Amino acid sequence: MPDIRMFEHWKAFGRFIGRHMAVVILLCLAAGISAPQIFAPLTHAVPALFAFMTFQSSLGITLRSLKDAVAHPAAILLTLAFAHIAVPVLAFLAGTLFFGYDPTIVCGIVLEYCVPVATSAIMWVAMFHGNVSIALATLLASVLISPFTIPLTLQVLLGATVEIDAVGMILSMVGMVALPALAGLAVNEGTKGWGARSLSPAIAPAARVVLVVIVATNSSAIADYVRHLTPELVGVLVFVGLFAVFTFFAGMGIAWVTRQKRDRFIPITFGCGMRNISAGAVLAMQYFPAATLFPVMAGTLYQQVLAALFSKLMTRVLRRVDKRAEAVETADDE
Repeated sequence: MPDIRMFEHWKAFGRFIGRHMAVVILLCLAAGISAPQIFAPLTHAVPALFAFMTFQSSLGITLRSLKDAVAHPAAILLTLAFAHIAVPVLAFLAGTLFFGYDPTIVCGIVLEYCVPVATSAIMWVAMFHGNVSIALATLLASVLISPFTIPLTLQVLLGATVEIDAVGMILSMVGMVALPALAGLAVNEGTKGWGARSLSPAIAPAARVVLVVIVATNSSAIADYVRHLTPELVGVLVFVGLFAVFTFFAGMGIAWVTRQKRDRFIPITFGCGMRNISAGAVLAMQYFPAATLFPVMAGTLYQQVLAALFSKLMTRVLRRVDKRAEAVETADDE
């Protein structure tokens, strides 16, 4: 009996984090910036933490749902076209308009929106009962094309020839995304749904704790910049925040205009709005001047908070999506 009560408290703890994610994320950002010496040592653990989060989110996937996602690729293609073509071009145009005098800032802005869809998007899609299979297929496709689209986009938009360790990047993404996702799928299929029914709810609170630890760890990388803000850096922060809001609204707009149902509406919104900032930070540190890192890492100040805020807005929008779907079904029946 005590074990059952403890387990219920554990699940309640996870639900509490989910309901107050925006506030929790803000506190984690503040912690990472104010105490980077505590969280910076965890940087090397981030890939493993990402892998665990992906595994938990993928426990609800079945072979049938994955086949259905691939068989109806409209949502996947819409997200990829927006994330890898439209957004980098718009980021370049807007970045040049406001920061054209500083090529390193423009480069950082473009780089931030060249990277793959965020791994944590899967967790948000799962949390709000969207189609995780579509989210996963979108993420895997995004990861696989990024080693080719990133250098091509940078060369076309910025005239920069950048040598990307494509093999290393793919292997990193395979370790953080592909293998954990396949493990979650295998567990769920092998246990005939036990993974989704029992294991996923049991470790979901831990996955949410992992997310906030990752946010705090990533934010520690820009602690020095935030502590010594210049007018230019403040402008970059404002720009990145507004542009991040735009990508979320654009994702919702694309899903609404193309008349997507609830299960596809959610992964399109999060897929369009969220980027793998950790991957962008690694590329910025390896191939570009130090100043390029700030626009990339500035996204950590907004991304998870915006995901939490838009999830609440999306709850209202999804009611309209459901009503529209019901109206269409009723009309078809008549």
